[in-house]
Amino acid sequence: MNLRTSRTATAFAVTLLVGGLATACNRGSSTSSTSAAAGKPAIGIDLPRADSDFWNSYAQYIKSAVSSQGLNALPTSNSQNDVTKLVANVQVFENTGAKAIVMAPQDTGAIASTLDQLAAKNIPVVSVDTRPDKGKVYMVVRADNRAYGTRACQFLGKQLGGKGKVAEFEGDLTSINGRDRSEAFADCMKQNYPGIQVFPLTTNWDGAVASSKLQTLLAQNPDLNGIYMQAGGVFLQPTLALLQQKGLLKPAGTAGHIAIVSNDGIPQEFDAIRKGQIDATISQPADLYAKYALFYAEAAAEGKTFQPGATDHNSTIIQLPNGLEDQLPAPLVTKANVDDKTLWGNSIGH
Repeated sequence: MNLRTSRTATAFAVTLLVGGLATACNRGSSTSSTSAAAGKPAIGIDLPRADSDFWNSYAQYIKSAVSSQGLNALPTSNSQNDVTKLVANVQVFENTGAKAIVMAPQDTGAIASTLDQLAAKNIPVVSVDTRPDKGKVYMVVRADNRAYGTRACQFLGKQLGGKGKVAEFEGDLTSINGRDRSEAFADCMKQNYPGIQVFPLTTNWDGAVASSKLQTLLAQNPDLNGIYMQAGGVFLQPTLALLQQKGLLKPAGTAGHIAIVSNDGIPQEFDAIRKGQIDATISQPADLYAKYALFYAEAAAEGKTFQPGATDHNSTIIQLPNGLEDQLPAPLVTKANVDDKTLWGNSIGH
């Protein structure tokens, strides 16, 4: 799929096709050895963590696209959800000649000074999935995370008939994604479903923390009938394990079923939807995150520019105070469309 760049940049003919998938790479495994990479600008890629099925899928797509396109990628690093490690990894990229850097900072406030330093050295940054609060970015490749919270609220609200008790596993509130999803979910519930009592549980994207807090909440509120998981990649398995242990993992459509909506779109969520264990998820496009992160990184290194407006891949580029953001589509997945072959969760690993 070709990208219609913008009103002022329409000459791109780059196509990034995600091919066969491989395992995620770590620092020390060079991906720039092919002759096709010769003469291309060097790109530094930092993966944000390896403890999430979603991010591990993203890592596979990154490695596959780098290989299939013969990109000049420096040895990939993984900052392991630690901004200190991310800063150190970025320094390595600088020292080894990176002309553009792809990152996914999990702490979107603490990365600002590093972004400013990179801007001063004319090294553009593409931020994936997370939008830095401050500091210049060339492009944010991200879906509309407020829409995640709103759509999750609307789905649960209808499933529960506007009444009940819902546990919400909030992501890290130092992250724009955690804040966007939490604020939008709360606003929607307050405005549209005042009969539903929401219990926000701060988790910092930690599945063990979510499971522990859910266990306490269930003891206090045995009539809990809904759960919103802001990240299935870290919350799904511990949540299902706890519900099964307590005899609460009832199939959808049966008495006592706890309605669950998630975010991510990983294969494990799809399997859980098919089994009736959860009801829905919002599919974050891990494949498109990798595809357009690398596209924009290469474009940035070549000095190309973009403007706000619609693209030809069903997204919209918007203006931020500190750069631009390409808001990629993220569909709601239910039992009705869980087998759709266009969903990345149905193709990865198959």
